[in-house]
Amino acid sequence: MHPTDAPAPPRPTPESPAPPAVEVVDLRRRYGSFEAIRGISFEVAPGEVLALLGVNGAGKTSALEVLEGLAAPSGGSVRVLGRDPQRERASVRRHLGVLLQSSGLPGDLTVAETVRTWAQTLTDPRPVGEALEMVGLTGRAGVRVRSLSGGERRRLDLTLALLGHPSVLVLDEPTTGLDPESRRTVWELVRGLVGDGAAVVLTTHHLEEAEELADRIAVMREGRIVLAGTREEIASTQPATITFTLAADAPPLPSLPAVRTHAGRPDVELHTRALQPALTALLTWAAEHRVELTGLQARSASLEQAFLAVADAEPSDAEPSDADPVAA
Repeated sequence: MHPTDAPAPPRPTPESPAPPAVEVVDLRRRYGSFEAIRGISFEVAPGEVLALLGVNGAGKTSALEVLEGLAAPSGGSVRVLGRDPQRERASVRRHLGVLLQSSGLPGDLTVAETVRTWAQTLTDPRPVGEALEMVGLTGRAGVRVRSLSGGERRRLDLTLALLGHPSVLVLDEPTTGLDPESRRTVWELVRGLVGDGAAVVLTTHHLEEAEELADRIAVMREGRIVLAGTREEIASTQPATITFTLAADAPPLPSLPAVRTHAGRPDVELHTRALQPALTALLTWAAEHRVELTGLQARSASLEQAFLAVADAEPSDAEPSDADPVAA
């Protein structure tokens, strides 16, 4: 059965900028008495990638299932291209590409048969050969799905998600099980779709993937967005680190700008939110006292550092900030 045809989203003009391709407002989702999503809000514009990060159980997949129209929200609202993805599923589906964590494709069909069957449910699918070439499965077209490796099955899942020229793409752990070369191929595919104006929401456990693809990142914990912004904005929530080794007879360290000491001698670790002034003062002191800072390293804060801080925080320490640029 073909889904009901629906007009494509309106093209923006200088006088009327594009509305959000995805709009989530105070989304909540409950399973009985358990609230898996506790009031998250975000928008994704056409040509933009938002990455949802969080440890297992943070609520990422529960949020995506509502966005995909597979489940109804318990509260709040979700709009994809201005429509309710569940109540107006037929009109949304034409423009939506979805990659689930596990697709459960029948193993008896070949790769080409699977893609051809899926294409029959779409209004304007890509040619089967083109779709398989995009993900490097041309040579496996005649192989039964059950004989594919885990990485090949993941690429087949992605083929089906891209088959209908989606304007909005929802990717739940898109590169799980892929080797580094295949992962980068997927990244290039996503970049190409974004360059053509698609909006992408993805979840991933690969922080490098979020850094490579995402324009903005939202870190979830216990059903809430607790950090959000660009990679640089999220990293800036954590201090930079300076490490070195001091000789036992070196004079005491001076007072440095915005620095706290994590470890004492001989191995010293300093944390600061003013890296350049602190490092300048430290090097000036070392030169004046002819002190050697053995193994000196200065590292700016990273996305990984901020993510681990959220993952390790006590529940009361992971509340959303009022300055959060994504969560409403």
